[in-house]
Amino acid sequence: MKKVTMSDIPRTQADMAPLGSGGLMTGTQVWRQAILNPDDSSNFNFAIVAFDAGSRNKFHIHSGDQILVITEGKGKVATDDEVLEVSEGDVVVIPAGENHWHGAPDDTAMAHITITVKGSQTEQTEA
Repeated sequence: MKKVTMSDIPRTQADMAPLGSGGLMTGTQVWRQAILNPDDSSNFNFAIVAFDAGSRNKFHIHSGDQILVITEGKGKVATDDEVLEVSEGDVVVIPAGENHWHGAPDDTAMAHITITVKGSQTEQTEA
């Protein structure tokens, strides 16, 4: 068993880059808090990602399923075919291999918990 106190976990800045260049994030700023260390679970990864207004990740896929639990603000989760408006309390399930992005591309910040399968790989699918 393990207890995690969120205020004890440091927030780290994600690497930001303009669309069309390297890096998975774009916009003003994205923060990440890794809730579990790699050895804490043999089944999944668990983190909080916070997007400042105007920030999101670029189109990408995961080799395993991803679950997003929106914990604050409003944002969007988009695939090649649809855009979902999300807000605090919403849960989005993204199947392995589905091309998508998520973030706060408008005038409000958004944060979510991300849960992925242990060993899942992320691949950016746009330049």
